[in-house]
Amino acid sequence: MNYITSILGYLLLHLFVICLQAQHVREQSLVTDQLSRRLIRTYQLYSRTSGKHVQILANKKINAMAEDGDPHAKLIVETDTFGSRVRIKGAETGYYICMNKKGKLIGKTNGRGKDCVFSEIVLENNYTALQNVKYEGWFMAFTRRGRPRKGSKTRQHQREVHFMKRLPKGHHTTEPHKRFEFINYPFNRRSKRTRYSSSR
Repeated sequence: MNYITSILGYLLLHLFVICLQAQHVREQSLVTDQLSRRLIRTYQLYSRTSGKHVQILANKKINAMAEDGDPHAKLIVETDTFGSRVRIKGAETGYYICMNKKGKLIGKTNGRGKDCVFSEIVLENNYTALQNVKYEGWFMAFTRRGRPRKGSKTRQHQREVHFMKRLPKGHHTTEPHKRFEFINYPFNRRSKRTRYSSSR
């Protein structure tokens, strides 16, 4: 009886430690990381509904009407934490994509607020949804005409919130693709013995 009790106590303690670790990771993923080196990427966001790319114009308006390679469609994406939270800035205008309390997408020069941070959610269909951090459950979305849709009317399963990341037209990765090279190593005595035994 004492043995069973000690085993149960050990299992409960182990489960408690795992829960604390999971809670710590979850809390840290919600805190802006000011210490680690931030990852900066450059790409375009292709809208599944409009068939065009997201762009930030000089008048701070945001839509999904840009053609591939349009300067206003080139986005600089900065990681906000070690997780999947990002800030999206137009390379041409320098404005960040943010969301106000009405769920409207707006451009801002200062993107430090949580209203300018989005969580990247990779979906089963390989598209990406961008959920606003301040207004949880509200997503970046555009209509078929490329007009922004209010975040309060969006859901993760809707086509309007689905995007695909694309490199800007004419932009290449820093490391060129290399062909696979097959190298034939000379057999030693051991490898010959192993090969012979497997063939038998």
